[in-house]
Amino acid sequence: MSRWPAKVTIKEVGPRDGLQNEAAPIATADKIAWINLLSETGLSYIEVTSFVHPKWIPQLADAAEVAAGIRRKDGVTYAALVPNEKGLERALGAGVDEVGVFMSASETHNEKNINKTIAATFPVLEAVVKTAKQAGKTVRGYVSTVFGCPYEGAVPVDQVLTVADRLLVMGVDELSLGDTIGVATPKQVEEVLAEVLRRFPVDRIAMHFHDTRGTALANIVVSMEMGITTFDSSLGGLGGCPYAPGASGNVATDDLVYMLHGMGIDTGIDVERLTKAALFIRDKIGRPLPSRYLQTVRS
Repeated sequence: MSRWPAKVTIKEVGPRDGLQNEAAPIATADKIAWINLLSETGLSYIEVTSFVHPKWIPQLADAAEVAAGIRRKDGVTYAALVPNEKGLERALGAGVDEVGVFMSASETHNEKNINKTIAATFPVLEAVVKTAKQAGKTVRGYVSTVFGCPYEGAVPVDQVLTVADRLLVMGVDELSLGDTIGVATPKQVEEVLAEVLRRFPVDRIAMHFHDTRGTALANIVVSMEMGITTFDSSLGGLGGCPYAPGASGNVATDDLVYMLHGMGIDTGIDVERLTKAALFIRDKIGRPLPSRYLQTVRS
């Protein structure tokens, strides 16, 4: 029996996590066109935007217009991040399929990112989850700084477990555990997941790796060996966190697909169409993207 999964689910976060750190504005029409291209690749999940206040993430100020303007494809979940009930109201009005809530495992990053303590964040998210569920939506919970914090350094795994437990108890359907600043190594991933999977079902856990130090793919391999089959990625390797100094982009969707397909693991994704979408956003941003796969493509 192979130690690799037969199939992996890739959740594309480029339109949100990928674009949020871009300083130069991307036209709303280009964001919509890019998401429409992503919808034709075989991806089953696209995080299209974030309904945070525009002053915090100016690049995503057009969240409602983007979510309402995309061409929706059957079988694709169109998700968005929301910080509070006001953001949720806007997201529900724009017809998102799934709501994403977020917080950090480290106190300082949580206060920098959300402007609240961890303790004060729980009731805010609990209200969001409750209302989203009443509206018939699934809810995803993002936990940032699981493997390290830009302000505090190492993050005790007990803090990760406490946050994860509270989110699952309040009704979150899936947890995405994030290496926000890209410091994780395979050994650390194995150690943290061993603790996480003692407490929580493996099918409720996804991983979200940034590739700041070039270890994201290696960390995904270890995660698969531990039974994880859902991973977040950003096409072209776009991304970074405005409140995590030094954090570079997410693991590139195209690099991840190349590796998985080479390992005989099904993703349901068409590489040619994925490359077309990557070249489109690269040209709109106007600079080379970090992904290694794109460097091999003649265009």
